[in-house]
Amino acid sequence: MAPFGTRPSRVSSGGLMAATTHRHGRRRAARLVGAFALLAAIGAALVVVARRKRAGADAFTPRVEVSDNGMEYAALGHGPKTLLFIPGGPGSEIPTGGFARKGILAQVKPYAAAGYTVWHVCRRQDMPVGHTVADMANDYAQFIRDELGGHVDVVVGESYGGLIAIHLAADHASLMDRVVLALAAATITASGRDLDLRWAQARAEGRFDDAGAIALEYVVPGDEMAGLRRRLGPLIGRMFAQSHIPPGDLLVEGEAEAAFDAREVLGRITVPVLLLCGDNDRFFTPDIVRETAAGIPDCTVVWFEGMGHVRAASSGRIPREVLAWVR
Repeated sequence: MAPFGTRPSRVSSGGLMAATTHRHGRRRAARLVGAFALLAAIGAALVVVARRKRAGADAFTPRVEVSDNGMEYAALGHGPKTLLFIPGGPGSEIPTGGFARKGILAQVKPYAAAGYTVWHVCRRQDMPVGHTVADMANDYAQFIRDELGGHVDVVVGESYGGLIAIHLAADHASLMDRVVLALAAATITASGRDLDLRWAQARAEGRFDDAGAIALEYVVPGDEMAGLRRRLGPLIGRMFAQSHIPPGDLLVEGEAEAAFDAREVLGRITVPVLLLCGDNDRFFTPDIVRETAAGIPDCTVVWFEGMGHVRAASSGRIPREVLAWVR
């Protein structure tokens, strides 16, 4: 009931319906605007994610080229810091097959992910007979000057690459800030020299079944396993048959390793060195590693307990230890 003295107000049914419809229209319009805004935000986010994925993929897609002095290399990443990776041997190459190439480059991908531009650099092709490990180090020094502007933040030499990195650090210390010797030392056991030389010779001569059997000595050594190695040799040897390493280079590297002894140059290394080694390594025994570390003025040693050469190389620990050290 209306208060005394006033007249009840009246709203026609048509006016009420019109007002209600107007309010509902505004709400629908607001909902549509909100929905379009949400869709636009989601679309923008998806574009950003896609761009980041493409950028990440590009960073890990190797850029494969050959330097002016004949060294094949693959560059990964776009970070401001530089890392030179010197691979093992005897023999080094960037495989042409996608699966094999991924396997080779997987060992350097963690460095690219950590903000480095990584240069995985092979030995020069068609090395002359008598080319020594020290000569190979000079080739890498020339690569740093020609391709990297004369400086690299970190050098990582793995296995055979570590032999080269010793001479590189001793004779060209001004080109780098730090050096990692991964599963390498200043000399090698006699059995290790013999195994690598036989492996290089078999591959150079096209005896891939024998090369496969010799390679298995790394993981299943001993005379009692010779029969198993011969049976599996042809299967393993197929991998080597696809290689494009010049036979002469395989022989040069095998013979250079057989003559290698860098103990006299260790005192010339003035940059910090990280030495990574397995305590069951048959190529670089603990005594050899300790002698190497003692000869380097600034050397940090990390032992991979219970690991031999191949297990340590495939464990995934090397990049983690390197990145922890450089930080």
